Amino acid sequence: MHIVDRRLNPGNKSLENRQRFLRRAKALVQDAVKKSSQDRDIKDVLEGGEVSIAVDGLNEPRFRREGGTRDMVLPGNKKFVEGDILPRSGEGSGKASEPGEGDGEDTFRFVLSRDEFVDLFLDDLELPDLTKRKLAEAERDGLHRAGYATSGSPANISVGRTVRLATARRVALRRPRPETIAQLEAEIADCDEARRIELMVEIDALKAKVRRIPFIDPIDIRYRRFETVPKPVAQAVMFCLMDVSGSMTEHMKDLAKRFYMLLYVFLKRRYRHVEIVFIRHTDRAEEVDEDTFFHGPASGGTLVSSALQAMHDIVRSRFRPADWNIYAAQASDGDNSGSDGDVVSRLLTEMILPASQFFAYLEVGEPGGSAFDMSDSQLWSLYQRLRSDGVPLSMRKVSDRTEIFPVFHDLFHRRGKQEKAAP
Repeated sequence: MHIVDRRLNPGNKSLENRQRFLRRAKALVQDAVKKSSQDRDIKDVLEGGEVSIAVDGLNEPRFRREGGTRDMVLPGNKKFVEGDILPRSGEGSGKASEPGEGDGEDTFRFVLSRDEFVDLFLDDLELPDLTKRKLAEAERDGLHRAGYATSGSPANISVGRTVRLATARRVALRRPRPETIAQLEAEIADCDEARRIELMVEIDALKAKVRRIPFIDPIDIRYRRFETVPKPVAQAVMFCLMDVSGSMTEHMKDLAKRFYMLLYVFLKRRYRHVEIVFIRHTDRAEEVDEDTFFHGPASGGTLVSSALQAMHDIVRSRFRPADWNIYAAQASDGDNSGSDGDVVSRLLTEMILPASQFFAYLEVGEPGGSAFDMSDSQLWSLYQRLRSDGVPLSMRKVSDRTEIFPVFHDLFHRRGKQEKAAP
């Protein structure tokens, strides 16, 4: 059986087919997006691009004749006989291409728009443990039932309301009931000729009235009506704490900035109303704007407690924990003043973590080996001790730019209702 679709395909009419393909091959495309993102600059993630996926995952639904497939040799063929296996184009000459490599026939290249690329990349990410503490002034649009209308989509017909209105109209207009007509027709059999003529005239009049008053009239039909109304959203704030002291090399700062740029894209894309507070520190901390945080030069000694104290002061003055979901992401090389450990421990355990929904620590290191093979720094050892005492801290190490995306996904992937953030 061959089905040929000869419908015209004017501009923008293939969008539904494109979306259907993305839904069907979502897992493959999403995996390809994440792999291709590892070799990109963060700013290029927003530009979309071309991804390659395995051909094996692109099986299309098709009609098949009942009873299985048929093998046949077409007339005029002088080269092949029934049962021969036809080689693929290019097979047998040169080295076979590996799946996902080169321009061979093992891969399918697909161009994604900017919105499609970012949506697939961020599809399974979310802020952990986001709760509605206080309804924010900022709102998002949502649908709300708004009564009934006399016009609308057939899918929105309210059968119950339509039947009630039709019944009320029939009663008000005294539409004859079928039982009444049936009773008069039964009476005809046991009456004289004069009475029979009267009954027939009455029955004809009743039937004519039934035809004039339909069972359901177009004026009875009601459609469910929906209006777009603003819905309140939860308030959330993300604190980005970055070490910019002299011990942070350019490579370490680049890793930290890549992580924060990815976090910034994630928050701005997935959440319309999330505050982002940028704090950078050496031996003193300061709240800065986005441009200064990512591009402003800085150097000096290291005092991690200054950043935590600045965060605590900002929370007290602007983000009351009872009203806000508070998140923090800290990036550092792990170097800190030896006398600052007790202050950091007290700030975290007594002030920062009790008010936070989630606190993530990212330790950046020099390239040349796995991040998890790096020796423990002062700050990492301190946080390990705090976590062993039951303090909720999520800790990760990175030493190469290709590790940023897996670590970010590990920290912010969507979890089940009972699943908590991994430490």
